[in-house]
Amino acid sequence: MQIINRMKALLDRRLEKDSYRSLQVNEQLVDFCSNDYLSLSQNMDIAKKIHKKSIGLPMGSTGSRLLTGHYKLIDDAEQEVAAFHQADTALIFNSGYSANLGILSSIPRKSDIILYDELVHASIHDGMRLSAASSYSFRHNNLSDLEKQLKIHQSKNIFVFIESIYSMNGDEAPLIEIAELCKKNNALLIVDEAHSSGVCGKKGEGLCVEKGIEDAVFARLHTFGKAIGLHAAAVVGSKTLRDYLINFSRPLIYTTAINPHTALSILETYKHLNINGAVYVKELKERIDFYKLQMLTLSDYTLKSNSAIQCLLIPGNTKVLKICTDIKRAGFDIRAIRSPTVAAGRERIRICIHRHNSLDQIGNFTSILKKTFKQKT
Repeated sequence: MQIINRMKALLDRRLEKDSYRSLQVNEQLVDFCSNDYLSLSQNMDIAKKIHKKSIGLPMGSTGSRLLTGHYKLIDDAEQEVAAFHQADTALIFNSGYSANLGILSSIPRKSDIILYDELVHASIHDGMRLSAASSYSFRHNNLSDLEKQLKIHQSKNIFVFIESIYSMNGDEAPLIEIAELCKKNNALLIVDEAHSSGVCGKKGEGLCVEKGIEDAVFARLHTFGKAIGLHAAAVVGSKTLRDYLINFSRPLIYTTAINPHTALSILETYKHLNINGAVYVKELKERIDFYKLQMLTLSDYTLKSNSAIQCLLIPGNTKVLKICTDIKRAGFDIRAIRSPTVAAGRERIRICIHRHNSLDQIGNFTSILKKTFKQKT
């Protein structure tokens, strides 16, 4: 009973601070909050191909990759993913979260150092907890602070872990400069490309490829649950990296593999992107630019971003929740990002722009957003 009472007390504290989380069924609202940036989860051309080719496939993979859960469709999907992202190999994990855990729990050793941007994803923090290596943060996108940390730890093996596009800010890392610093200081760079996969690059290859630094990166993580519109993720890199993870990454070794339908979906979606990605990326960019133009009058309250993730700062959990609720009542699906997910005083509405958002929808949404913001703040 003591543990149950403690749990209830912690939940009550969340309620008092307006930081209580609950699951919500998606309503029939105009989507400005999902990570389906390219609208691929709704693409009927891909869906029809997958449905036709999936007839007769087993329902499950029946085991982990090292037991009965490895099959040709996964091989084919990994080869397609590796080629698309301009890497030697790819290794599919069940999610981006497990991929980050798999990298960090197996590669950095006790005498090694992990340097990470202070705004990296929760999965990276959890992976570092599983690692025997020591870890230190550097200030967000701050090259001077990173260089200082690299020099302090120069006698050790160093891994630098960053995101290409940051999920709660929408801003991009200075990849070229960070890659140069890592090369200069013999550090290995790992980039989580979850929110640039499908969005950056000519066809959606990611920000590393767009900046031309893919060969300077030790490991890249491409998540399929965002712009790719699916589930699972892949670590792309060298053959040695892939072989090592197969042998030492516990989240891969001891997890039932993705089912054949998911592998087929990944394969067909990447084939589709190879042909249509350039058009999709261009159409998404046009909508992002249009949104930003509509929001110029609130530029003092927005975070600088050229990505599909746009943020309007509204400090205070109660206030941001209230504004978010009013906008949802007007027919637009958005979410308030509250502390402790972001720092107290940095609460925000996280707005995601998609290829399926029409210019009329974006215009109507921004008009109501600006009106509500001015009334409530």
